[in-house]
Amino acid sequence: MIRTIFPPEASLPAFGGAVGDQGLPAFGGAVDPPHPRSVASLQMKAVRLVATGRPLELHDIPVPAPGPDDVLIRVKAAGICHSDAHYRAGTGSVTPLPMTLGHEVAGVIGACGAAVKNFLPGERVCVHYLATCGCCHWCGDGHEQFCATGQMIGKDRPGGFAEFIVMPARSVFRLPEAIPFAHGAVLMCSSATALHALRKARLHAGETVAVFGIGGLGASAVQLARILGASTIYAVDLHPEKLALAARFGAVPVSARTTDPVAEILRLTEGRGVNVALELIGLPLTMQQSVRVLGRMGRAALAGLSKQPLSLNPYSEILCPETEVIGVSDHLASELPLLLNYAATGQLDLAPIVTRTVPLEAAAINGVLDDLEKFGGATRTVINVCPP
Repeated sequence: MIRTIFPPEASLPAFGGAVGDQGLPAFGGAVDPPHPRSVASLQMKAVRLVATGRPLELHDIPVPAPGPDDVLIRVKAAGICHSDAHYRAGTGSVTPLPMTLGHEVAGVIGACGAAVKNFLPGERVCVHYLATCGCCHWCGDGHEQFCATGQMIGKDRPGGFAEFIVMPARSVFRLPEAIPFAHGAVLMCSSATALHALRKARLHAGETVAVFGIGGLGASAVQLARILGASTIYAVDLHPEKLALAARFGAVPVSARTTDPVAEILRLTEGRGVNVALELIGLPLTMQQSVRVLGRMGRAALAGLSKQPLSLNPYSEILCPETEVIGVSDHLASELPLLLNYAATGQLDLAPIVTRTVPLEAAAINGVLDDLEKFGGATRTVINVCPP
């Protein structure tokens, strides 16, 4: 039997409304009505990619039903990531189409499958964007991003640009009350990927860092590098307002519009370069720059998406200085509790990063994706899906 906050009566309240007036517990109580109304008979709004190279469209589709090990989540907030712009443009493969995009998701549990014992309807949660088997070699090793049957929401299975989403309970994390839904959503990709990139680059306390691209990932990366003990952080971007934000978080701003960032960082470090560089943009030029600012035995972690080839001089840029170029794929579920703690305790501040909200409307979301394709717009925009 599915435990649900939905009342069995035909007169279902509008999405987002409380259900206490239906004679059932409001959010927070588990409900086992004797004749549960199937959520699959209900309709919801979803913004979907119908064909690459075309604007997203708003559709009415059935509310998904959770399986025994799943939870159904009423989406409260969904972040709009640069990856979503890549998917719309065809840079990343999205199948099948039409597909509901959105992989930064936070909300409230609406129903639990019969086998789910660790969650109750009404709990505030955020979503690790990978649905995985949980039992293969990669999942057992804690590298679930390589699970052979793994699916990313908003890319391989329906995502969060919708009123509801279904996910395996193993991919769901409680969202502390101290973290707003909008911040919880953004934590699930931009902040999580930034933390994973820094961990992949093996940043040690006292080392120096260069962050290329101060969008949602970069603004989190600057703060996380400071939390992890970086001594000096150089923030590289074209936009003065993003450089100002990085400076607010304690970074040294480096304008790629008015200077050569490689020459400037080498000047600022007196020729030593940095220990760690993060590339969060996805352009061959900035990938090259992230390697060229490294000092001896430096590590460049590349997280930006690009299908264009990258050209480096293996002798002078990699072999002689013994630098490393490290790929960053997604993030790990095991890293999310630490990240949530940083946010809940105020060490990671997302308030200056989430600077815009839009409704669950195709035109508004397409406008944000247009800005992202031009590397402009707000630092991070979040869809206010089901307002309180």
